[in-house]
Amino acid sequence: MSGLKVCVYAICKNEAQFAARWMDSMGEADGVYVLDTGSEDGTPRLLRALGADVAEADVTPWRFDVARNLSLRRVPEDADICVCTDLDEVFSPGWRAALEAAWGPGIQQARYKYVWSFGEDGSEGTVFYGDKIHSRQGFQWVNPVHEVLRFAQGVPRSVTVAGMQLNHHPDPLKSRAQYLPLLELAVEEDPLNDRNMHYLGREYMFRGEWGKCIETLRRHLALPTATWADERCASWRYMARAYAAQGQADQQERCLLHAAGEAPHLREPWLDLARIAYAREDCEALLDACHRALAITQRPRTYITEAASFGPLAWDLLSIACWRLGLRERAREAVRQAIRLDPGDERLRRNLRLMEEEE
Repeated sequence: MSGLKVCVYAICKNEAQFAARWMDSMGEADGVYVLDTGSEDGTPRLLRALGADVAEADVTPWRFDVARNLSLRRVPEDADICVCTDLDEVFSPGWRAALEAAWGPGIQQARYKYVWSFGEDGSEGTVFYGDKIHSRQGFQWVNPVHEVLRFAQGVPRSVTVAGMQLNHHPDPLKSRAQYLPLLELAVEEDPLNDRNMHYLGREYMFRGEWGKCIETLRRHLALPTATWADERCASWRYMARAYAAQGQADQQERCLLHAAGEAPHLREPWLDLARIAYAREDCEALLDACHRALAITQRPRTYITEAASFGPLAWDLLSIACWRLGLRERAREAVRQAIRLDPGDERLRRNLRLMEEEE
């Protein structure tokens, strides 16, 4: 659908290092609108010099949803499509044409491929579908952190844009310090919001607050709206990590069995169980867990899926289980499959050489 007015909007603070790259990527839009929330590194000046329309505001107390809504208000009322991005993100070229081709009468929101992380070799890591593209009217940002769009008239009519990809290249030194208090605030404001409860439990895990992690994730699982199997699986897996950190191996395994039961279509819980079986040298259990993981051949495009689960690990562990059980040829073929996925891993190649020497 041609002739559409497409505008990009964003919030930023101290992101001068990304300004030129971001503006180059957003150059396919008809206008770029930025709300700077207190930069001290010259970000507003750089963005203005590159053609962005920049305003500055102090958002106190800080909330991402408030800042996003202020930035959205700066987008002209006659815009047809609003594209919300962050300055550490870049589109693959041609995104505007792909978006216009997919957009049509009555469409209110668009989904697109979002690569949240990359491996050291440049391969895609965590990949899911973003949805921060929407029509100008009827949308509002909600939640102090991990903010999401809410449509005033129920469920918006959406489209998935083929060929549109947004890539995330963040500053690895950026602090997460503000996330925890904002998540605690989000849960306080809306204790029945299952997604925020899950995020809060995960944040406690990241910080090593094991007791709070377990208690919060159990609250998540008890919520009547917590029905997405993938996220329930993740809550069980994160609790397993918390129990493991406290030396409670039995509880760790029970949680992982629950995780596998919630989402048997995901590799992650089976690989977690495989690691446990490997550590205790239970080759039969290791063989079973690897077979169950490898039976899942389609990688889900959700933020829950971990890139490592579709790397060489499952084949690597399978080769070890088969070798120890005397299944020599199956072991050799499994390690060959692992090497195909990671040709540079010298340990895998050494394992194959040792196995081939015993042919």
